[in-house]
Amino acid sequence: MSGHSKWSTIKRKKGAEDAKRGKIFTKLGRNITIAARAGGGDSDMNPTLRMAIDTAKAANMPKDNIARAIKRGTGELGGGELVEITYEGYAPHGVAMLMKCLTDNKNRALSEVRRIFNKGGGNLAEAGAVAWMFDLKGYLTVSPGDMDSDDVFMLAVEAGADDVEISDGAIEVYTAPADLHAVREALEAEGLKIEDAELAQFAKNEIELGVKDTLSILNLVELLEDLDDVDKIFSNLAISDEALAQLGA
Repeated sequence: MSGHSKWSTIKRKKGAEDAKRGKIFTKLGRNITIAARAGGGDSDMNPTLRMAIDTAKAANMPKDNIARAIKRGTGELGGGELVEITYEGYAPHGVAMLMKCLTDNKNRALSEVRRIFNKGGGNLAEAGAVAWMFDLKGYLTVSPGDMDSDDVFMLAVEAGADDVEISDGAIEVYTAPADLHAVREALEAEGLKIEDAELAQFAKNEIELGVKDTLSILNLVELLEDLDDVDKIFSNLAISDEALAQLGA
């Protein structure tokens, strides 16, 4: 299982816990609002919005919540003006991190991220100090169902995927950012279930740490993700199977 699969496993567990508290709906709604504001409220004409809506539906977000989030994005409903901003920094042991925030108050977002980062022994960095260590890619996890994994591989490649990894029953598909929507549509047209689809930052090189230090970094990540303004976190930390097992993920 690749490194990103392990991050996705942790994210799904975290998402399930947040869903129980209803907290995840706030973040999903913000993603929908941002997408609708950028590309319009018609999901058929706005692939980013469609992806945000599909993610929200997969988390069982109520239809009314989705509709309100779209209307906020198109200006039909009032609400604070959301902005998207990414902070960069280093966690302990030189682990690089990108923190994507969706917020209606940049000063609050920066203050809270800095507070958690400093408390965890990290430090924020200037723009560009960390971003160069990552590449933006489209990423999908696919459930093959009854289809042979090799057939899924060929379908993904024919649809335009750059890379496909198959291991431990997980199928991960990587695309150029602009090709994510088209590849997803092609796989769905074949009856395949898409478990996750997103634009994500992938580290060019990963850092491996011992289990104790890995768990410490993951605790910092969790504290940051608990902030309402923080939407996604990307890191170059490699997660071992032993660390994953200790998390119960």
